[in-house]
Amino acid sequence: MRRRVPAAIAALALGSAVLLAGCGSASAPSPPAGVDGLVIPTPDPDPADFVAAVDNPWLPLAPGSRWEYADSGSATPALVLTVVAGPQVAGVATTTLVRTHPDGTVERDLYAQDRDGNVWWFGREGEWRAGEDGAEAGLAMPATPRFGDGFRTAAAPGLAEVATVTAVGAEVTVPLATYDRTVELEVEDATGSRTEVYARGIGLVRTGEAGLVAYDAGG
Repeated sequence: MRRRVPAAIAALALGSAVLLAGCGSASAPSPPAGVDGLVIPTPDPDPADFVAAVDNPWLPLAPGSRWEYADSGSATPALVLTVVAGPQVAGVATTTLVRTHPDGTVERDLYAQDRDGNVWWFGREGEWRAGEDGAEAGLAMPATPRFGDGFRTAAAPGLAEVATVTAVGAEVTVPLATYDRTVELEVEDATGSRTEVYARGIGLVRTGEAGLVAYDAGG
């Protein structure tokens, strides 16, 4: 994924370089982290920037994986997620996350991971696809989420969704287990906001009031 350093960051880096030059030596600059330098949403994804598997530790999408969620005190699944192979979108091979809701509604979201480990949302089958009708892929999960990072999850007609990292490393208990290596996102769209919690190596463990009750890594 091509990176673009914001002007303010570039200016700060230049000023720092001038000051350090007067000191005689300087350590090498750190690479971008979090959402620094990413163009979000991305208007022209280059297939060469993407890899075949989605193995971001916060959002691992191995084919055959399955997650089941239930609201507190309910035995009825509130949501079931499964992973299957996806189509090519804008020349990029995607992975499909199938969301099955209690009423039988099924949504098929398309994701792809770039070489730096960032996961991008490339579309939802039957609704929008990156590269068609002005839609652009947005960021689903950074490779290195940081507290305070905010980003567009996609850009498509009728879709305006923004995610913000509101916590990193908080202990979270769901019916299946307690996790302390977590990332919490606050996601806002036209319908309101919801909280999503991701555990390292597992993926989504809480969405709104529904917590993870069963997980199969597939493979």
